Amino acid sequence: MERCINVHEVELDPLPLEEDDVLVGCPTAALKALGEFSGTEFGLWSLTSGTVRDVEADEVFVVLEGGATVRFETGESIELAPGVFVRLHAGERTEWEVRSPLRKLYVAAG
Repeated sequence: MERCINVHEVELDPLPLEEDDVLVGCPTAALKALGEFSGTEFGLWSLTSGTVRDVEADEVFVVLEGGATVRFETGESIELAPGVFVRLHAGERTEWEVRSPLRKLYVAAG
């Protein structure tokens, strides 16, 4: 990885979604691993408008663009907007309702 990049200009690679995980609309996902730091992966992830479900990895992320609601099986939900920092735990089951295309910078345990 270069020493300095503009996270808004990095092109992401398509990340296929499982058909059964798409609940509303026709969202598309993309990902670009940027590197590792002490054995922990970091990169960019995006999701266009729609609703999908997921099983989470152990990660933290900060929202760079977009707006969404993440709902957890526990009934808890969080609102995502630029600048919001989130901690997810491995195995959590979530539902992502994306209102405007979402882009996040993530750090995930390997």
